Amino acid sequence: MPISRIRGAAVVAVALAALSVSCGTSPKGSASPSGSSTPTGAPAATPSASGSTAPTDSAPTAPAASRTPSAQSSEPVSLVRDAFAGLQATLDDSCTPGNCAYFLGRVYDELHRMDAAMKADAKGPGHFPEPIALIKKLDAELAGDRSFENLKKHQTLLIGTRDKINIWMQGHPDDYR
Repeated sequence: MPISRIRGAAVVAVALAALSVSCGTSPKGSASPSGSSTPTGAPAATPSASGSTAPTDSAPTAPAASRTPSAQSSEPVSLVRDAFAGLQATLDDSCTPGNCAYFLGRVYDELHRMDAAMKADAKGPGHFPEPIALIKKLDAELAGDRSFENLKKHQTLLIGTRDKINIWMQGHPDDYR
């Protein structure tokens, strides 16, 4: 076989491979036509000195309503056990420089994910009166403002709410197993 035919076949194979990669579908969270691979509502990340990435304090986050399941959303409401696992995942983290906005926002989001899961649970919202009341009290204090400045101002209440719900849930293991 002449060398020109081998080169021609190689060029065609490379072109087809490149075309098949560029024509793939773009599932949620993968690269979009704009080249961004960050899912909607996810915090932006910046490389650290160690080469890893961490969300920045100034990273915009989506409003809580866009992350909380609703009747219009196709996302199902989390099960109480899954929401509680997400809330517990915040227990070993804290508000440190460069991480505080992300941390406080995550605690806020996990509390509201927990609230939605408890209200949607088959046992009914009356089965979780104390945690739901604690989140309602937190929301009244925050007055709809989930900005970093407001979350930082109410940090003690936010973390206290998380901790009280954690203790309540630990006392009710049948509710999340």
